[in-house]
Formats: sequence, C-alpha cells, structure tokens
Amino acid sequence: MNVLIVKTSSLGDVIHTLPAVTDAVKAIPGISFDWVIEESFQDIPLLHPNVNRVIPVSVRRWRKNLWKHKADIKASIKNIQQETYDAVIDAQGLVKSAFLTRYVKGEKYGLSKTSCPEPLAAMAYQHKIDVPKGQHAITRVRQLFAQSLGYELVAATLSYGLREDTLLPLESLQKPYLVFLHGTTWASKHWPNEYWKALILLATKAGFNVYLPWGSEQEKVRADNLADVSAKASVLPRSSIKELSAVLMHASGVVGVDSGLAHLTAARGTPAVTIYGSTNALLTGALGENSQSLQADFACSPCLKKACDYRQPSSVEPACYQSLSPQLVLNKLQALMK
Repeated sequence: MNVLIVKTSSLGDVIHTLPAVTDAVKAIPGISFDWVIEESFQDIPLLHPNVNRVIPVSVRRWRKNLWKHKADIKASIKNIQQETYDAVIDAQGLVKSAFLTRYVKGEKYGLSKTSCPEPLAAMAYQHKIDVPKGQHAITRVRQLFAQSLGYELVAATLSYGLREDTLLPLESLQKPYLVFLHGTTWASKHWPNEYWKALILLATKAGFNVYLPWGSEQEKVRADNLADVSAKASVLPRSSIKELSAVLMHASGVVGVDSGLAHLTAARGTPAVTIYGSTNALLTGALGENSQSLQADFACSPCLKKACDYRQPSSVEPACYQSLSPQLVLNKLQALMK
C-alpha cells in the first residue's frame, strides 16, 4: 500500500505526524509513504525508514508573489501527479494543503469541516474524518491516520520511529553537553534572556558544556550574547535540521521553549525540558519518553497571544515565566537525566 502524506509545515507539525506513520507501519504490513513538504523541512520525513520519497514544495515562497512563481507552482503540481496512490492524507487541514491535495491522484482523506483548522479545506477530500478537538496535536493526527487507513489505534504506545544509524554529532562538541534551544517564533514564547544566562551559569558549574543553535541573524545575536556569560558556552555553527537532529540526539540533555526543535528533541528521546508560557502544553507540548513540558503557573497562561499584554509589575518579561525559574528548570532536567 502506497500512501501520500500532505503536511508541508511547520517543523513541529511535521514531527507531530511521525508517530502516525509508525502506527500505520505496525498495523499494515508493506505500507510505505511519500510526503509533500516545505523544502526547508524535507530532511525530517526521511529520518523515518518507511518514508520513501519526499516531494518538496515552496508554499512559503509562492504566497509572497503567486504570479512570479507560476512556473514553479506548475512544476510542483506536475511532480505531485507522477504517481497514483492508494490513499492521500492531508494531515494539515489548511487551505494551502488542500490546494495541493486536490491535484494528487488517489482517494483523498482529511479532517471534516468541524475538525479542520480551516473548514474550507474539507471540500478537497472524498473522505472527511471527524476527529474531536481539544486533544493533543499528535493524538489527533494518529486518529486521522487510523480512521483513514482502517486500523485500530493503540494509543498507549508512542513511537516516532526515527532511524539512528547515520547520525553523528559534530566532532567539535565536547561531552558532556547540554543544548539550550532559545529560539522560537512568537515574542511571548521567549524565555527571558536573564533566565537563560542564569541557567548557563548553573549548568556549566554543574560540569556541562552548553551549546546554542540559531536559525536567523536575530537568533545568532541572542546566542552570542548568551554565550558571553561562560567560557563553557558556545554558539553552534549554522546547521541543517539533519545536523541539529544529531546534536540533539547525542546531548546529555536539552532545555527549550516551544519550538520545532523542542519537538525534534522529544522525537529523538533525549532528556528534555520544554518551557511553555503563552502556548498550551496540553495541546502542543513536546511528547516523548524522556520529555517534560513545564507550563507557567500564571493567571493568564496560556493566553495563546503572540505578544504579552500583561501590564502589571513583574520581575521578568513575559511575566508568566516568573513561575519557571532557571534553578527549577535545571532541577527538572537533572531528574530526567538520572
């Protein structure tokens, strides 16, 4: 059975889909997958041994100027139509993913209009699946796959199924080391810089080297600033997602904010603490055998706002992180590492 997955972005959402792939492999002998995905994330599906072909698209680039990229869009659609699939699953439920799904040859499955993030997307599917909201994102995708492909979901087990054979960390990394994932999208999800600096000092005093990745110039500036507090803290060179996956896999532990790399860490099984303030750990928390999500204990958390609008006196900003101190975070991580 050959199945096409349409899940173009973002990094965390792509990783959320991997356990569903593992479920299907266990339930249906001989099943294999192709995957339509944003070009910048194309290394991730190939970390799973049952994903054969990745079809990169550039939706994020296209939407800036559709007319300018008309030829590129046509070429991508032609690429998507090369094969006929036994099933096509839109695991995203957005208009952009439905647009791509409608061109694929094969029976199309996706969330119903009451289950979709964007109800209009459901018009692209022949089989509309009801999956209750209010559940963790990983659970919802697993249910979508199980109902689409006709097997019983064993919810008690969770496996991302990632291959490990070819992943080696950078030779320059000095063990034991921790990785601190300071970068994220929303301003409200950023843990205060003074907390990161305090955590670096605590970690290096405990005998660890600390490495700081980055993905944009703004994150590079922050990483340089944070690393200045200790000679045992270093900024990683700019790395691909595949390279970062290896760095995370071989780390002694990881601390991160709500970001795609935090979910990748959970998938790798590395002991990790992920910090949640404005977002909801119950719905999108990093799930893994050695992962713990820490939700801020604050009246307006989770607010689901991109920028903090709390205006009362506070020792840090965003204010909700007052309840998640550096010492608390390190204690939680060390408990996982033991």
